[in-house]
Amino acid sequence: MPAYNLKINGQTRAVDAPADTPLLWILRDQLDLVGTKYGCGMGLCGACTVHINGQPTRSCQVLVATAGGVNITTIEGLSPDGSHPLQKAWIAHDVPQCGYCQAGQIMTAAALLKNNPQPTDDDIDGALAGNLCRCGTYLRIRAAVKDAAKEMAK
Repeated sequence: MPAYNLKINGQTRAVDAPADTPLLWILRDQLDLVGTKYGCGMGLCGACTVHINGQPTRSCQVLVATAGGVNITTIEGLSPDGSHPLQKAWIAHDVPQCGYCQAGQIMTAAALLKNNPQPTDDDIDGALAGNLCRCGTYLRIRAAVKDAAKEMAK
């Protein structure tokens, strides 16, 4: 079985897996980074979103064989202690109900705020359109992103 060195949350981690193993399963099953969730396995729901070189990416669609040499950030790497402004705003706005999609939502929102520190409602809706929330907390998500943006601007 091939061995790969992946840079995840600032650390290089060695993993053994078949080349066609999705990054999602490496994160969850081999590295115990279970904040990244399995939703659909087809890149449609956004639950498995991580950052690859700063860009929100569906980890279920990235093969381990192609993940070497890139910087991968999971929800655990965004802020291990939950102190990122988005994580705080999520709590303040009571966004999660079931919570399943939230890591993907937060990772997508973090990329948005990095590139657009003062997003409009349309910017937020557009950036997060591919992240599905079964509980329908979209208005709370938008409010949390706006509050996080204000906090990050301080």
